[in-house]
Amino acid sequence: MDQLDLTILSLLKQDSRLSNKEIGAQVHLTGQAVGQRINHLIDQQTITRFTIEIAQQQRQFIRLFMNNNHFSDVEAAVNQYSEVDSFYQVSGQACYVVIAHFEQTRLTTFIDHLSNWARYSVEVVLNDKKSN
Repeated sequence: MDQLDLTILSLLKQDSRLSNKEIGAQVHLTGQAVGQRINHLIDQQTITRFTIEIAQQQRQFIRLFMNNNHFSDVEAAVNQYSEVDSFYQVSGQACYVVIAHFEQTRLTTFIDHLSNWARYSVEVVLNDKKSN
């Protein structure tokens, strides 16, 4: 992957709806050449999916600490909730990290449900500080 690929990836991260021609105008390539590079990035699994980001009122980072070894039960329970944006098994103190957008009452239901298998820590996002 060269600097041109990194620039194309950066442009797609900002706006995945850009056409190959629009990207090409910014990186001084034809739309066809950009398309070939994007297809190569897909083939290499550098790009694994195209998606959108939905603005959510709430965002939580929930760390789960297992009380027992019922990992499949926890995984099945977490995957039942449409509010879960990402769900990772991690190393370190926690066993899992859940990134979600629960409203308060649903968050309480979620936590109560998972309390059968795990302790938890919930961090609520106050402000997004990433600059574009």
